[in-house]
Amino acid sequence: MGAIEDIYEDLETDVSEAEFREAVEEKVEQMGGLADEETAAMLLAHELNENEVNAIADIEPGMDEVKFLAKVMAIGDLKTFERDDEDEDGRVINVEAADESGSVRLAFWDGQAVDIDEGKLEVGDVLRVKGRPKDGYNGLEVSVDKAEPDEDATIDVEPGAGSSIDALTMGQSDVTLRGLVLDTDTIRTFDRDDGSEGRVSNLTLGDETGRIRVTLWDDRADRAEELDAGAAVEVVDGYVRERDGSLELHVGDQGAVDEVDDDVTFEPDADPIAEVELEETVDIAGVVRSADPKRTFDRDDGSEGQVRNVRIQDATGDIRVALWGDKADKDIAPGDEVLAADVEIQDGWQDDKEASASWNSTIVVLDDGADLATGGAGGGASVETTDAEHAGLSTFGEEADDADASSSDEAAAVSADSGDTSPDGGAQSAGQQVEFTGTVVQTGDPVVLDDGEQTMSVETGERVQLGQEITVRGELRDGRLHAEDVF
Repeated sequence: MGAIEDIYEDLETDVSEAEFREAVEEKVEQMGGLADEETAAMLLAHELNENEVNAIADIEPGMDEVKFLAKVMAIGDLKTFERDDEDEDGRVINVEAADESGSVRLAFWDGQAVDIDEGKLEVGDVLRVKGRPKDGYNGLEVSVDKAEPDEDATIDVEPGAGSSIDALTMGQSDVTLRGLVLDTDTIRTFDRDDGSEGRVSNLTLGDETGRIRVTLWDDRADRAEELDAGAAVEVVDGYVRERDGSLELHVGDQGAVDEVDDDVTFEPDADPIAEVELEETVDIAGVVRSADPKRTFDRDDGSEGQVRNVRIQDATGDIRVALWGDKADKDIAPGDEVLAADVEIQDGWQDDKEASASWNSTIVVLDDGADLATGGAGGGASVETTDAEHAGLSTFGEEADDADASSSDEAAAVSADSGDTSPDGGAQSAGQQVEFTGTVVQTGDPVVLDDGEQTMSVETGERVQLGQEITVRGELRDGRLHAEDVF
C-alpha cells in the first residue's frame, strides 16, 4: 500500500478515496511543485480532520462545524412545522446522544427525520456525526448535516445512565432524575429584554450520590412553594447548566417536577468543622448549640435585610453560621441536627472563623428524619447521616449533649436552695460555674447576652460590640455571670 493510501486509511471522513486522490493532485498543482503527493495528502488530511473533536464535551456553540462520535440514548417524536414562504411543511426529530464526556441533542431534518421515524435508527447505535452546533432551548444542540452508523466504534455509556446526581454532565438535556427535596426558595420575578415578566425559583435535591440545585422557570416556578422538604420527586426533561463553577439542573415549560411514591435516600458528606479554612465553600453538619433571634438591617440601597446566627458543633469543633435572607426564617432551635451546605468560611469576630449561608447555600434540618421518611407522596424518603469523621451526627454521642447543655441547660439550671434569678426571671444557683453563648444586646455594665431563649447579665472588662456573638465562662453570683473567659 502506498503513502497516499496509508494516509487515507487513517482518515475518518466521508470523502471517497477517488475524491481524495483528485484533491491531492489539485493541491500539488496549486503549490506549483513545492510539495510532492505525500506532503499534499498530509496537508489535506489535516484540513479534513480540522473540525474533528475528541469528545462531546469539547463541542462549543460557536463552532462552524464539528465531527464526532456519539451513541444514541433516546429518540424523540417526529414533529412538523410550517416554513416561511414554502408550501411544504418541514420535519424534525430530536435524538439524544452521548459519549463518556457528556451528552448532546441532535436535530435531524426532513428526509433524515422521516427515515428515523420509520425505524432506520435505534437506541444504542453509534453514529459518526457532522453538523453545526448551537445553544438550543434545552442546552447544546447540533443540527445534523450527515450521520452514518459506525459499527466498529465503541462508546462506554448505556441508555438510561445519568439518572443520578453525580452522573450529570454540562450540557446534558432530557434529564430524568429522582431525588429528595432538601430545601426550597421563594418565587422571584424579573424583567426580560422583550418587556415580559419572568418567574424563577429554586429547590435543592439530594440522592445517594450527592446534591444539586434545581432552577425552575416561569410556570414551573410554583413547584418550589408546593413541595415540602422531604418529598421524593422526579425531575422530567431537565437540562444541565453551569453557574459559578457548579452544575445546576434547570426545568422549563417542557419539563416537570412530580412527587413519586419511591424510596429515595440522601447521605450528607460534611467536612469536619475543625478542618475548614478561610475562603473555602464547604458542607458542615452537627448539633445546634445556640440560636440567636433574627435581626433586620437596612442595606445601602434602602432595602431591608435579615440575618440570624446559629452555632453548630460536630465531633471536631464548633462554628457560628450566619443565615441570611429567607434562611433566617428557618425553624431551627438548639438541639436540632442540621446540614449547612455550600457555606463560605469567612473571618468572624475576634479572628474566629464563621460560615456564611447565602442565597446559594442549603440549610437542612436533619433531625426531622421521621417526618422526611413519610413526606411527599408517601414514599420512603429519608436522610441518612454520616459517621463522626464527617458530620458527626448519629454518632455524636455525649460530647454533643454536653456542649448543648453548657450553652443553655447549665445557664438555666435551677437550684432549690437559691433565690437568685437571672435577668429574665429564671432561677440560677449561686456560685455555679457557667458557660453561656449569646448575642450582645446591651453593652456597658453589665453586658447583656441573648441566646434566643433567655438573657444573661455579664460582668466583664472585655470590650464587646452590639450584635457580636460571644461565649463567656465564669461564676454565677447574684444573678450575674462574672466572666473569667470571653471568647
